[in-house]
Amino acid sequence: MFEKFDALIGEDDMISKDDLMVVLKEELSDVSVFDLMIISAEIIENNKYVQESYQEKSKRIYIDFFLNRVKEIRSNDTVYDDYFNRDDFVEKLNDLKDICKIASKGRKNKIPLINLVVSLYTTFVLDEPIHPIGTPFPGSLEVIMENGVYYCPVKEANIDTPNSVCRLCIAEQLDF
Repeated sequence: MFEKFDALIGEDDMISKDDLMVVLKEELSDVSVFDLMIISAEIIENNKYVQESYQEKSKRIYIDFFLNRVKEIRSNDTVYDDYFNRDDFVEKLNDLKDICKIASKGRKNKIPLINLVVSLYTTFVLDEPIHPIGTPFPGSLEVIMENGVYYCPVKEANIDTPNSVCRLCIAEQLDF
């Protein structure tokens, strides 16, 4: 699953967003509508464990986020003149590899691949936090943006959780 991403890592200090987009689109080429239905069903199932007052908003944000991001990546014809830091990519890709290994155990679906692609796209192409603005968290807190900086209320609390994408996310910890 990681060969094409590893191939992006060359000797240069920077990696092209266009080159990453090519790989992201290739990786999604085998993702079907049925795979997206599976991820939607899993989000709905996992959402049962979210505090009841947040369930509906959480479910809507996560389903819309994943389905729309897959569609967005597939149809994205933007030509990017931007680059991102190679070392940052290597570090975050290695974190994603660890997360995918944990998430892939016992699975035969493409959810880990979709998570990988969406996370890399969001972080390195869009320069946005992994959880979209408005994602609710306990305490009536959510991901916000102030003065061009994204803030997350749970980043520090989850940074060391083995299957958490917080290590990859560009959001800063929200002080409250």
